[in-house]
Amino acid sequence: MYNLLVTAMEGAWNNGFYEYDRSRFLEYTNEKIASSFKSLTSELLEAITNLPCLFAYEGHESDIQIGKITSIKERGRKLLIEFTLDPHIQPIPFSAIKPIATLLDIRDWEMNRTHWAIKDENLLDRLSAASLINPQIHERATAQENLPIATLNDLKISTLQEFVGKILSIEKENGVEAFYRGHSDKKRYKLEPSLFRKDQDGNYLYLDNEHILYRELIVSNSTDFTSDNYTLDRLVRMQHYSLPTRLLDITSNPLIALYFACKTKIDAEGEIIVFSLKRDDIKYFDSDVASCIANLARLPTNEKKEIDFFDGNDETEHTQKTKEQIDEDIEKFNKQRPIKRLVHFIREEKSFFEPKIIKSDLRRVICVKSKKSNDRISSQSGAFLLFGLDAVLDELGTTDIKVERISVINKRNILKELDLLNINESTVFPHIENSAKYVASKYEFNKPMQPTNNTSAE
Repeated sequence: MYNLLVTAMEGAWNNGFYEYDRSRFLEYTNEKIASSFKSLTSELLEAITNLPCLFAYEGHESDIQIGKITSIKERGRKLLIEFTLDPHIQPIPFSAIKPIATLLDIRDWEMNRTHWAIKDENLLDRLSAASLINPQIHERATAQENLPIATLNDLKISTLQEFVGKILSIEKENGVEAFYRGHSDKKRYKLEPSLFRKDQDGNYLYLDNEHILYRELIVSNSTDFTSDNYTLDRLVRMQHYSLPTRLLDITSNPLIALYFACKTKIDAEGEIIVFSLKRDDIKYFDSDVASCIANLARLPTNEKKEIDFFDGNDETEHTQKTKEQIDEDIEKFNKQRPIKRLVHFIREEKSFFEPKIIKSDLRRVICVKSKKSNDRISSQSGAFLLFGLDAVLDELGTTDIKVERISVINKRNILKELDLLNINESTVFPHIENSAKYVASKYEFNKPMQPTNNTSAE
């Protein structure tokens, strides 16, 4: 394995340190490796620093250098790396690397985006075989080939009674509200919306076509959206019909989350994620911040990529600047053409919206209570996490969103226990076809009830 680090910042690899946005980490990395990084444990960080590194610049003209990461530090939404370049290996022209790019799992379009990938290839073996490095240097180098699997400390339950006891034992401070999400396979699913999901090779499946997905569904089903006043309303409806969006389903009812954790992948270990947020941080359907983030769905991909955040540290910059400086930053940010277009979209639903978008708001993850515009949201006590531009929700939680986990086994029996409390296919998915499936399954001769494969959530 090796680290591939690409940047558009000229001369960045001459400084000995660099900051990556968390959203760019593990892009173009296969799913097997990426799944090991649900959390960046100290063991994983150490393993990454033992891998050789290929430091590159965007485009195909600049030289590539070989080196090693010496330290990795998490700083809010950033990853700060310090590194050294190998003095025994001269810079290698990309034209010399290109013939073996496929062997190194470097894809053509990959060199046009700043990102940090971990590749499942032996960098030094490939370079040595292509006579691009001295074989003696290759023999001196060592690399850790197997990364440790990240594990998250959590509770484990096997009965409904145990689950209720765990939920009731979680202490909640005054002014804090809890939400829940069920994953049918704790090893596979991450806290990311469907829009951000990748294929087995680490390529985004839908993200680059977000604005097209949004428009195409409205074009083909326009009458279904006539009652929606806000873009957020439309995204909620799209989520309901399984279109990939920036929304991640959560619920205020822990039993609903438990049902989703159990209803598919019966033999896999599931999990319940418990989110705790300050009530004051929860947004509603008419929130201005929610409008700013939701309308990113309408902005073409090339314009989203043009937005310049000026490399400020969103978490600390406002505490270090005067009010006048903050106002200047907001004005400068809002003068950008993509931001002006975003404001235009927002004003279509809020005519009095002022063009003063705070840049950090566009990259947040916020909890939103939407209108209960369909029976499923009502029956599932639904709410959503809305993800901003390149937003990442740490699997261990953030300062704003506390995360706890409960593992789930013995799913078949738990489903039977939930059914006794009227939590089943018929009540969670309140449509006549689902009720019919449930009734038929329940009363089929001499056959135990089996969960169906309705896939509203994992």
